[in-house]
Amino acid sequence: MDDIQVLNDAVAVEVALDPIRTSILDALTEPGSAASVAATVGLTRQKVNYHLKALEAHGLVEPAGERTWGGITERYVQRSARHLVVAPDLLEGRVADPNEIADRLSAAYLVAVSARTMSEAGSAASKVATGTRVPTLTVDTVIGLKSPEDRAAFAAELQTALAELVAKYHHDDGRLHRLTVSSYPKPKEDS
Repeated sequence: MDDIQVLNDAVAVEVALDPIRTSILDALTEPGSAASVAATVGLTRQKVNYHLKALEAHGLVEPAGERTWGGITERYVQRSARHLVVAPDLLEGRVADPNEIADRLSAAYLVAVSARTMSEAGSAASKVATGTRVPTLTVDTVIGLKSPEDRAAFAAELQTALAELVAKYHHDDGRLHRLTVSSYPKPKEDS
């Protein structure tokens, strides 16, 4: 089971968003059979089996083995991924181009860059063989900045440090990697 699956097919998204199928996916935190899922979601085994086939046809669940007992073979399935994310380019057919946004300090620019990242990384991950990792680097931290002046000074120092690192390691004949650094106010956590 993957950690995250980026859905880039509208029909798969529609299948995943069906309320009954969503409840079936929620019930599959561990591999289960049509009978075990039916007991959890309160439907008949036959109805669950019908929905499991639709989920499997769209890559949302996958076979997880079989168990034979009493002359009956029970088929087990599991979610294809713990979390499903809709590809940002699915609605418009293309991802928002950050270069079309003039204000580089706006939330719109940050969202466009993040959408491009999700689209590119999701596409790369879907094209590699199962068990193969895409070479990535993610840094995620929280920093408390006392004032707008501190934020501006931090941003300037970070830009300088990144420019020096890029100049040190960049090779025109090397494999290109996209580097994105973002900062935004951290939302307050629900208590």
